[in-house]
Amino acid sequence: MKNRLEEIRKEHGIKQEELASALEVSRQTIGSLENGRYNPSILLAFKIAHYFNMRIEDIFIYEEEVK
Repeated sequence: MKNRLEEIRKEHGIKQEELASALEVSRQTIGSLENGRYNPSILLAFKIAHYFNMRIEDIFIYEEEVK
């Protein structure tokens, strides 16, 4: 799954540390999300979307694997 978290966070002028604090996660979690090394739980995805007043699907992009 891809995401636009870093782009959206920077558009809002928010540092990783600030976002992490607001979401009650570590800065490392935000970094891992932004780098695509970690997919959020559904609860965290909802928290992020709510924080930015956006829909989950506007931040996280699901791409099916082509077989």
